[in-house]
Amino acid sequence: MTDRRIDDAHTSGVDYIAVEESAPFRELKRRQRSFVFPLAVAFLVWYFVYVLLSSFAPEFMAQPVSGAITVGLLFGLGQFVTTFAITMGYVAYANRRLDPGAEQLRSELERIEEGRS
Repeated sequence: MTDRRIDDAHTSGVDYIAVEESAPFRELKRRQRSFVFPLAVAFLVWYFVYVLLSSFAPEFMAQPVSGAITVGLLFGLGQFVTTFAITMGYVAYANRRLDPGAEQLRSELERIEEGRS
């Protein structure tokens, strides 16, 4: 038994595989990945350095910087700061470089959908 909704989508809908293989969509994916992957790698390295230092260099992490503030505490708080900075950077990048292309693709797909209705 076939699902009529799926059959109707194939006959009247947008060919999403063709969209996925189109140059504008590939460019949008390339832009997104060129931002996300390097930052993800950098953050993971930073995170694992923190964890490894905590495990294998406790004397270094316990060194006081000012009063009861230690190197480890600053590194730990730095994880939060880095997370927020990466998030804010991604939002700014997406607003500037990704959203216009995504909106253009969406508009084109909506136009195609309306033409087939």
